[in-house]
Amino acid sequence: MVESDARILYTLRSFEPKSHRGSFSLEIRGITGPEVEIVLPVWAPGAYELRESAREVGEVSARSAAGAVRELTVERRAKNRWRVVTQGAAAVEFLYSVYGHDLLDDGIDFTDEHAFLNATRCLPWVAGREGEPVEIVLNLPAGWSAHAELPRLGEHPVRFRAPNYEALVDAPIDAGRPTVLTLHPAGIPHHIVICGGPGNYELHRLEQDVARIVEAQIRYVGSSPLASFTFFLHLHDRRDGGLEHANSTSLVVERSSFKPRESYDRFLTLVSHEYFHLYNVKRIRPKVLGPFDFDRENYTRLLWWMEGTTDYAAGLLVRRAGLFTPSAYLQYLAEKVRLLLASPGRHHRSAEEASYLAWIDRYRPYEETQNQSVDYYVKGHVASACLDLELRARTENRLGLEDVVRHLWAEYGRTGRGLEEGELPSVVERVSGIDLGSFFARYIAGTEDPPIAEAARHAGLAFGPAPKPAPNGIEPTEPAYLGVELRSEGDRARIAEVRDGTPARRAGLSPGDEVVALDGYRVLFAGFGEALKRYAPGEEVKVDLFRRGVLRRVPVVVGSPPPAKYAFTPLEDPPMLARQIYARWLEAPWEPASAPAISRPKI
Repeated sequence: MVESDARILYTLRSFEPKSHRGSFSLEIRGITGPEVEIVLPVWAPGAYELRESAREVGEVSARSAAGAVRELTVERRAKNRWRVVTQGAAAVEFLYSVYGHDLLDDGIDFTDEHAFLNATRCLPWVAGREGEPVEIVLNLPAGWSAHAELPRLGEHPVRFRAPNYEALVDAPIDAGRPTVLTLHPAGIPHHIVICGGPGNYELHRLEQDVARIVEAQIRYVGSSPLASFTFFLHLHDRRDGGLEHANSTSLVVERSSFKPRESYDRFLTLVSHEYFHLYNVKRIRPKVLGPFDFDRENYTRLLWWMEGTTDYAAGLLVRRAGLFTPSAYLQYLAEKVRLLLASPGRHHRSAEEASYLAWIDRYRPYEETQNQSVDYYVKGHVASACLDLELRARTENRLGLEDVVRHLWAEYGRTGRGLEEGELPSVVERVSGIDLGSFFARYIAGTEDPPIAEAARHAGLAFGPAPKPAPNGIEPTEPAYLGVELRSEGDRARIAEVRDGTPARRAGLSPGDEVVALDGYRVLFAGFGEALKRYAPGEEVKVDLFRRGVLRRVPVVVGSPPPAKYAFTPLEDPPMLARQIYARWLEAPWEPASAPAISRPKI
């Protein structure tokens, strides 16, 4: 048990699963002024978008909490702020309800099987007292258990303690009747708390594979700061993703994610990505991301590193855990490059600027986002792979990106020192003795494509479009290409995006157009790709469409599609250093990938 000295106490008094609403109280003691201000966050760290959770708060009231109880005046000062007039009371109880039916990685959810609490969605802070210890009491249905990476004060009711408000925000609470697995990679207890009904996972395999990923990550960084860690695994009928915390992570995945192998691989890379965040972003962090300002956007140009480099390390460490073969890993990396090269906006917005604008860009995409911006996850992933191989080549395989991460961990992560916005190139130079300022200027601050082909040669590989299979020795027919992304509306096909530099853009097709026929023959969403196969690149197609309710016919000269897949293939006779770089990079003998890269049809 942990002794209590908290003067700020949250209580989940009750919740009603049928209406998905929880009743809360916030008791504040030690008040000396005429008023107290209570503020609910507008965003959650790791999810760079304004959630506006105050809209989910129901009726509020306040009363004195010592001596004769009397009702107190509550005034709303802003969308997420309330002022309680204390009338001289030294202790106040703020009462409120919150609607919770949002099983997202940063959500709040009340059902008859489950209660999931993220503090940013339901636990406001007391202005001016954010650094004080806080406690939370949970009144739960009989037979339920509660799980959080917080010190536990009691069981009936469950009571947790956090040293301050930011620590409370960083520790989601899950309650219900979950399946709980406990494993001890590197001697550290790790828990997997599974809720959401049955899934197609195998418990023993899940334990083994997660443990292997954890061990690979600790080897990569060199040590672990953890006393324990929890994976909250929420099974759903749709995939949401993950949200990192210092000692836990929340994962929302489809309950069928564990089979077949391709789907399970995506799950493993998600686990690896979110776990690596305990180092990168939670402890190795931009200076501006801690302590947090929960009342407004927190801007940084380093999300390409915090997310993109994390994503690169995630896939590589699934490989080093032995859960990807070398060829499967290279296939995975080739798909990341394809995603980058398929984005016209990479020519217009740098990884740094995309990081800075995450609040209105990645998290609020619209029909033109692909043409004007770049995904800093993907650009950062590919750039990090190139930086890793460049370091290995220029140090004759003595150093790689993990040496930079280890230095960041020792000098910044362990000490709590935040990275300045422009400091990373000098850190890389201090670690390697090499000035890579040009690399950062061109590929991170600039809009040039990372030099993946050159980087691949450092590891004895060539990179380029994958050869197209020729069934029965017959050269495959190249399909026609428009350059649009469609969305279905029932059986109808509506254009969601039009890519720059494509036949559709040149012809003037627009997002929102409903395509109804090609050369006078009706087309539906389900058969659109097949209908395009009737045409060859260079032919004109008359596209009949409704635009804002008016029938139009637009002639389009269709083109050739961009590569649907890329591949890394072995150089004929690479030098010994390249073979050694490959072996150390992928922790496998020089046996480059031979499997084809992932294919994605284009229309």
